[in-house]
Amino acid sequence: MATNIKKIANDCMSAWNSHEVNKILSFYTDDCMFEDVAVGLVNHGKKEFTDFLNTSFINNPDINWELKTVFGTNDWIGVEYVMSGTHSHATRSLPGVRATGKAFSVRGALILQLRKDKVSRESAYYNIATMQQQLGLMPGQPK
Repeated sequence: MATNIKKIANDCMSAWNSHEVNKILSFYTDDCMFEDVAVGLVNHGKKEFTDFLNTSFINNPDINWELKTVFGTNDWIGVEYVMSGTHSHATRSLPGVRATGKAFSVRGALILQLRKDKVSRESAYYNIATMQQQLGLMPGQPK
């Protein structure tokens, strides 16, 4: 059972906001699984996860997560957040998608499973359609 889920969530989110990949990885097990549900990507293990992180920070160099709510029980954590940033570079995760230079801000949620106070599984959920509208990649762009 995790000792302090709110501290783990806050510290992990701070690591993500630092953009320091090794700092982020220190919160995850070697065999971690990170799933970006919105784009259908699953990363297994720290090597794949490292590649994902590096690409994310290149594509969105000012990306930031604002923690809104944390709750959990035993070895599970739920997090509500607001993710914002600027789409500055093309992404390999969405082939053919050009960099727009536009900002985005979307709400999302994370489900994390812990093993010995480290994240062994994380699934990220957010509305990709809203993000794409804000980036001008999809009709219905907000004013």
